[in-house]
Amino acid sequence: METKLTRTNKILFLSFLFLTNAFIATCHEVDDESEFSYDRESENGPTHWGEINPEWKLCNSGKLQSPIDLLNERVEVVSHLGRLHRSYKTSSYATLLNRGHDMMLRWEGGAGHIKINGTKYQLNQAHWHSPSEHTINGRRFDLEVHLVHESEDGKTAVVGIMYKIGRADPFLSMIESDLKALAHTKNVERNIGVIDPKKVKLGSRKYYRYIGSLTVPPCTQDVVWTIVRKVRTVTKEQMKLIREAVHDESETNSRPVQATNKRTIQLYRPNDPKE
Repeated sequence: METKLTRTNKILFLSFLFLTNAFIATCHEVDDESEFSYDRESENGPTHWGEINPEWKLCNSGKLQSPIDLLNERVEVVSHLGRLHRSYKTSSYATLLNRGHDMMLRWEGGAGHIKINGTKYQLNQAHWHSPSEHTINGRRFDLEVHLVHESEDGKTAVVGIMYKIGRADPFLSMIESDLKALAHTKNVERNIGVIDPKKVKLGSRKYYRYIGSLTVPPCTQDVVWTIVRKVRTVTKEQMKLIREAVHDESETNSRPVQATNKRTIQLYRPNDPKE
């Protein structure tokens, strides 16, 4: 016979599971992006994201929001952060999904990890914003990719790489046909086979590091951001393909720059050029 104490324990356990799952759900980017837009004049544009859903309130009230301007005057040059080591799996299967406002490349079961301050963050997905969300000394670039990682305890670390118009990016060239195939779809996930995440080139050991947030709802904070210092290149055609494949009403899918609020922004520069 089930005792009153046993029933109480079950209720407490189920309540714990519910709250845990609810917390995890609010930490992740939303997959269905139809509820918000990037149109600054719209009622569901960036300045109103925090009003759309109670779980998105940090989008308006948070003090550690992203993206930000990486202004030289605010940056502290350091060498102790160490080189960004990417222990990625070369044989990782991936899918591509048009989420409505961006194209997302998702690796099935993770694709290896990076390690920051002793914590492993597993690579789960990548997506693109055009123009770039972060700026350097007020300058916005043509494209930005976000490599989104997550630790075992649900913390997020994002590696961002910015691009300007120039030579073709080899990684985008590799998935070009898949991007075109999804250009007129929405919420259709396409299996694109083995995609080696190491093909996303950094091009520099120097990087910015700061604590921010997701740049889309729910705008969860305490995200560890690593922005590669070198600005890489894409062609105009590649940039247009990423942007036009989405087919939403906005010409951009970039959140406006947020207040820095006296946050520490570090620029890792190795003492030893060979490091």
